[in-house]
Amino acid sequence: MLDIREFTDELLTHPMVGSGPIPSAQDPDGVYPYESYAETSRRPVIRTYRFVVMENDHIKATICPDLGGKVYSLIHKGSGKETLFAVPAVRPVRILPRQFFIGGGIEVSFPISHSPVQIVPVYYQTNKTGERLFVWCGEREVRFGMQWTVEYSLGQDDSFLTQRTCFHNPTSEPHPWMAWSNAGVPARPDTEFCFPNGPVLSHGEAMRTIDWAEEGPKKQGELGRMTGFFWREPDCQAFGVYTPSLGSGLFHAADRRLTPGIKLWSDGVGRDEEWVSQYALDKEQCLEIQAGPIVDQSIKNELVPGTSHVYVEFWFPTDKRLDIRTLEVPEVELPPLASVPLFGFARRRETELWEQVVEAWQRRQPELLPQPPAPEDNRWAISGCEELEGALSWAAEARPEQASSWSMQLGAWYAGKDRIDEALTELERSGEDRALALAGRLYRRNKGDCFRAAACYRRIRSQAVALHPQVTCERDAALAGIGPETITERQTWLAKTSALQDEWLIERRATLLADQGQFAEAERLLRQTVFQLVHQRYARTRLWRRIMAGLGKPEEEAPSSLGEDDLFEFGAYREYVED
Repeated sequence: MLDIREFTDELLTHPMVGSGPIPSAQDPDGVYPYESYAETSRRPVIRTYRFVVMENDHIKATICPDLGGKVYSLIHKGSGKETLFAVPAVRPVRILPRQFFIGGGIEVSFPISHSPVQIVPVYYQTNKTGERLFVWCGEREVRFGMQWTVEYSLGQDDSFLTQRTCFHNPTSEPHPWMAWSNAGVPARPDTEFCFPNGPVLSHGEAMRTIDWAEEGPKKQGELGRMTGFFWREPDCQAFGVYTPSLGSGLFHAADRRLTPGIKLWSDGVGRDEEWVSQYALDKEQCLEIQAGPIVDQSIKNELVPGTSHVYVEFWFPTDKRLDIRTLEVPEVELPPLASVPLFGFARRRETELWEQVVEAWQRRQPELLPQPPAPEDNRWAISGCEELEGALSWAAEARPEQASSWSMQLGAWYAGKDRIDEALTELERSGEDRALALAGRLYRRNKGDCFRAAACYRRIRSQAVALHPQVTCERDAALAGIGPETITERQTWLAKTSALQDEWLIERRATLLADQGQFAEAERLLRQTVFQLVHQRYARTRLWRRIMAGLGKPEEEAPSSLGEDDLFEFGAYREYVED
């Protein structure tokens, strides 16, 4: 048989709480122009998602275009075994770039890792040509305006899923990128790591290079903590995992010349298992096997205008252990690259307004301009649309009564493009509350001028904006940067939201206590708060160390309740330096 079909199904979905009204430009905990998130709801709702199934006599692959185009399920039909970690829920957790990562499935990341569209819809197409099925998923991403398409295909007799990935830069500027195919698979203590020998970069509490044959863990039960491994010079081109107690496994093969990146990520057994449990429903564990065209996640390549990058990889679901030294890269005849669709912007609500602004500008017809986004509408001018520079400048002149709103959006657009001086000019010209809040961030983070940053926050007129936790925290950081003379002002502002149990506010209250020398009170506040877990963020850990030094206990280990991992700071996940 060779069959392709579409269906819808319901998944438990935990809603997200947005970080706030300040555009995510220059935010180390976000990536412009995407909205980032501060919390995951503890109680889910029910939402409907679209799925596409491809299957033959050997495997059944289910793709979900509404979850960023990921492979949701990959079943080995001979045994009926599910080889991916397929969670019947969307329960996002705090991992960059948008702080809404979900584990499991096969995720394709571009232009940063993890995918900024992991739990939102992308475009898709399906086709059957001769004896081969195709599903294409992709979009034009809004960060840089580059296009990506992942092609999943299945032949009549294939016992593997073929994945071809294409990136294209249609813009006039070169842009940085990284890409990883990340497969989340079930993890048990007996899950075997079937990986090549050779030098491997081990990323745990420290960075070190190990010899995999001599020092590498052979199974999940041998890892007592979260650790990532990157292969430097593998002695073969295949890798994977197999779990005897489940009778299932997943293996990967690709041409090393085009796909040299090999990574294994595991949270191990014991102390770090809760980092997986937070995106599961039943505390079952997951680990990740990854591949990509770059050797590790501290590196980004550059895609110049008008060029594309393409690579092919293969996933082998299995009910037995495979020999990675005899697992060959299949020879599959794929259609010409020209037949792979390249998509446009995928989510109309995010982009339609900006396309209307560009159209009005190109026609020079102010009556075609839409209303600018309201203060509660976190749609910010997409940096991936080059035409918006001229269009927003024109809109501010063509509609003087809306000038402040369009200047605010142009300032955010400039900030998203790292054009800070131009951004500050437009934001100051706007004078809108959100513009002032973003200007405050830019003055503090990019100019090192906390005095001008504080002045921007003091000009905010709306009480709702002024008291929002995001604005309150950024204001407090600016005031703290001025020095002890702002203690009273900081106390006044933080007192206005003292009843809120917001994690960011609690962090700032503890910082204020430490700045006042009240280290015991600061320690007590942090200890009594159980923070949601967040990967690769260390602000609370640094604050804890400062408090312990103030108490004369510099060796006191940071409690797990702070919600931060203890990984060595490594990787190009964060675009801007953390506070």
